[in-house]
Amino acid sequence: MAILRLVATVPQSVLAAPARCDYNSLMIFYQIDAGGDRNFAYLVGDEDAKRAALIDPPPNSGRYMKLVEKHDLGIDYVVVTHGHGDHTWGVSEAIERFDCKFVGHKSIAAGIDIPVGDGDTLPLGTLTMEFIYTPGHTDDAICVLCGDKLVTGDTLFVGKVGGTDLGTGARKEWDSLHKLMKLDPKVEVWPGHDFGVAPSSTIGHELESNPFLLRKTFEEFVDLKVNWLDYKRKHGIP
Repeated sequence: MAILRLVATVPQSVLAAPARCDYNSLMIFYQIDAGGDRNFAYLVGDEDAKRAALIDPPPNSGRYMKLVEKHDLGIDYVVVTHGHGDHTWGVSEAIERFDCKFVGHKSIAAGIDIPVGDGDTLPLGTLTMEFIYTPGHTDDAICVLCGDKLVTGDTLFVGKVGGTDLGTGARKEWDSLHKLMKLDPKVEVWPGHDFGVAPSSTIGHELESNPFLLRKTFEEFVDLKVNWLDYKRKHGIP
């Protein structure tokens, strides 16, 4: 049976900040303007079970509370895609508000209630969140896969990738990106910042169009990082 899906912009009158909604009969999924440097946060939930998770929440709970209340959700987890301050900045407020569990990669020692590694899963009502270890931008980076939606943090943007050094970090990111590219091409990509050419994409589209993923060798990948500003100018990339 086909599932009716609505993708829309939630009106400003409903929210403290704009959000994009992808909603079907099982999953609630919001991409939330989290402020900062074009940060995105995410609210993922099971509509029937009324259980949800916040991913990389902002410090201003007004950016997500009306959504939580609108769907009458209980928040089970706060998940961080990596330990940088602009992704952990809202953790304390969310945990205090919801008395929920803090989830992050097992290499983040401080304060984690549920440390996760590659391939670990957590239930979210009848849904399942799977965690994919993707070091590179940081050594504690994870992506979160729930249904056909992949929250990529600062590992993968639309048409771009996360910043790294030009040595070990770049090599780890190269390997992590190619791990993600083995997912179903229809899986949707939802990044941690609005840094790319669009706020969301798919694995298939990134395989076909992301210049970093079109590099044939690791050396070409690093060369593009070195010369990214020139490449952007030549190709009219914002």
